[in-house]
Order: sequence, then structure tokens, then C-alpha cells
Amino acid sequence: MSETYDLIVIGAGMAGVAAANKCGAAGWRVAIVDALPYGGTCALRGCDPKKILRRGAEIVDAARLMDGKGIDPSGLKINWSDLMAHKRGFTDPVPDKMEKGLTGNGVETLHGAARFTGANALEVDGQSYQSKRFLIAAGAIPRPVTFAGADLMIDSTDFLNLEALPKRILFVGGGFVSFEFAHIAARAGAEPVIVDRGARPLNAFDPDLVEMLIARSAAVGVDLQRETEIVSITTSGAGFAVEVKTGDNTTTIETDLVVHGAGRIAALADLNLEAADVAYGDKGIVVAPHLQSTTNAAVFAAGDSADTKGMPLTPVAVIEGKVAASNMLKDQKILPDYSGIPTAVFTVPELARVGMLEAEAKEAGYDVDVRFTDTGGWYSNYRIGEKSAAAKVLVDRSDGKLLGAHLFGPEYGELINFFGLAMKLGLTAKQLKSMTAVYPSVGSDLGSLL
Repeated sequence: MSETYDLIVIGAGMAGVAAANKCGAAGWRVAIVDALPYGGTCALRGCDPKKILRRGAEIVDAARLMDGKGIDPSGLKINWSDLMAHKRGFTDPVPDKMEKGLTGNGVETLHGAARFTGANALEVDGQSYQSKRFLIAAGAIPRPVTFAGADLMIDSTDFLNLEALPKRILFVGGGFVSFEFAHIAARAGAEPVIVDRGARPLNAFDPDLVEMLIARSAAVGVDLQRETEIVSITTSGAGFAVEVKTGDNTTTIETDLVVHGAGRIAALADLNLEAADVAYGDKGIVVAPHLQSTTNAAVFAAGDSADTKGMPLTPVAVIEGKVAASNMLKDQKILPDYSGIPTAVFTVPELARVGMLEAEAKEAGYDVDVRFTDTGGWYSNYRIGEKSAAAKVLVDRSDGKLLGAHLFGPEYGELINFFGLAMKLGLTAKQLKSMTAVYPSVGSDLGSLL
């Protein structure tokens, strides 16, 4: 006999957990299911553990920048095993904490692979369940690639669980994963290579600042090979031989490890969505702006599972999870607010953006005041020995409001939040500039950037 629920949530990441807790606390009968430990990509296999590993890279880089300025960095190195143990000190307790929080809100926690069997029915490892509604927040998986030997790569999850860091590492693709991991690996003594088939990596970020990041990456030993495609990967002794093609030239790179960093797609293929008449594609389930499936009214989606205008970020997923939950609870059609949401590549230093790119703003017809500033010589960066830093702020000349902000430099992952808040509230550049910040601090540089 099948169980019946008000809501079944598929995926115990941040979006799914937020929605399940909200609906469970409201008195609904809710279940949540995941085949993996509860917590999702961000907490267990992504942004949180990555940022812990980055701390080691930050310390090494900071000491090297102060070489000859009062700090002797000789002998300083990352103990990879200890750093990984520090990471596990955060990640290991997460699943149990997540489950306890859910059960405290009356949510039933299920473990196993979910698969739809009808419009309002699914199975979890052979057990049938019925529900009036479903929220799909199943996350993403590495994008399939077709070159020979692709199965020899590891993914980001595997990288974040490496017990030892090999000397030579090749990253496939020029996105977040490759750059962030390469910066960590370089400071840990490895020799990272990034192979990207495009002319410019990180194409969602300001091209001028990306070039600054590429130069800074090269200075710490990250080798970027642009407009280069992977032909094949084969085993070679204890490592791998990666055949790459740049133009008409084919060469082989010997490496100890190959990491998939070539993007991700929605993890929907195993859910048998066809049985529930749920339309979907690589970008997620086809949803209306209020996150309800366009083909099955019982189904909502959030995060990587939903094809929306939102960026593939954990905070966006949480917003969508909460909005979907509210819409289901109240039978309404509220839309997620994506304005003023920043994003960052946590290299060392980081690259951040919020709002439109310069080209996007001009293409949209805005009269753009581009305010570019090289901040490499500013006090905040001189103090720590950093010479590579800059900001580009886009202001609408017609009303003085911010169209976008793009930052590259130490602590700019924090500074970008001021711009995001200003954009969300519709503040002008002049109004933001009027803020008085603690001095001296990176935040006190804000007014001079405007």
C-alpha cells in the first residue's frame, strides 16, 4: 500500500531542504528523498568544502606576497592530509544535522533513488509513494563529454576527497571549478594546467578583469591553454597522456590526474520524468516564472533542476526553493526576485560580478558610464603586497543607478555585496557613495570606486 503526502521533495540540497522545512513547519505531511547523503552539493561536495581548502591557498599566497616585507615564507607549505581532515570536520556532521532539522519540522526523510511512475506517484527503491505535489531540486551532474577516455577523468566531488594531491593536474574546461581548484593546487605545490576550447574562459565575467586573473594565475604557476580541445585521454604509466589539439597542431600532455571542469547539467535523467509528463532539458525542468511545471501542475522545480533566469548558485536555489514552497502552500504565483544577486570565482584573489556586463548594458541601449579603476596601488592592496586588482562599475547616465559592478582583488567577494544590495534597492551611485565605512578597510574603498 503506497504512502500519500501533501508534498514530496526530491533532492536534499539547500533548495529542497529549505522547501521541505517550510512546508513541514506549516503542518503539511512532507517527505524528502535523496540517494546521496543529505546536504547537497554546496555543503558537502562544492562551495563550502572548496572554500575551506582555499584557506590554505590564501595563507600561502599571503605569506609569499609579503616576502621581503617582513615575512619569510620559506618552508611554508600546505599539509594536504591535514587540510582535508579540517574540511571533513565541517562536512562529516552535515548530513545528520540536516536530517535532525528536517525531522524536527515533521518531515519524513527517505534514502534511495526516486523514480516517477505516474503524474502523482513515484517509487523509492521499490517502495511506492503518492503525493499531491512534488518539488524537484535534484542538483546537477558533470556535463557528459564524448572524447575517448572521458571515463578516466575525476569530477569535482572526487577532487574534494583526494587523500593526496598529485604533482601534475590537468583541468578540462575554463570555468569556476577549473580555476578555483587550479589556484588551490598551485599554492599546494602542484603544476596545474587548464585546457579550454574557447578563446576566453569565464565568459560570464568582465573580459578585462578575466585577463588580469589569467595573468595572476600564470604568475603562480597555472598554465592556461586556450582554444584547445581534448582529443583523448589514455593511461600512461602511473598517470595519463592527454592528447590535445590547438588549431592544426596536436600535442600530448603527460599528467597524473585529469579533472572534469567542463560544466554541469541538471541531474534529471534518472527520474523518469516522462512518466509524470514533465517536460525538461539540459537546463532543467520547463517551468513557468513561478516555478511550476508547464506540463504537470503537481510538479514544481528549483535550483539546478529548474530552467529559470536565475544563475546556478546556491543562494538562488534557496530563493527558488522558498518561493516554490510559498506558492504551493498559498496556491499563489509569486515570482523569485533575481535582482542584485552577485557571484564570484574564488580564485586567489577572487573575481566577482553583479548585474550586467559592459557589453550587455550597451547592447540593451543604456547610456553607460564605465568607471574603471586599477586598485593595485591602493592602500588596501599595498598593505598586503597585492599588485593585481581592479574594479569596473557601470552607471546609467540617465538616472545615476548602478547597472553592474565587476571586481577583481582581495576581499572583493565581500565588497561586491554592497553593490548587490544597492542594485536590489534601486540606489544611485551617489547614494551608495554617501555610505561612511570603517577606515581603513576594503569597504572604505567603495566610495572611491564610484
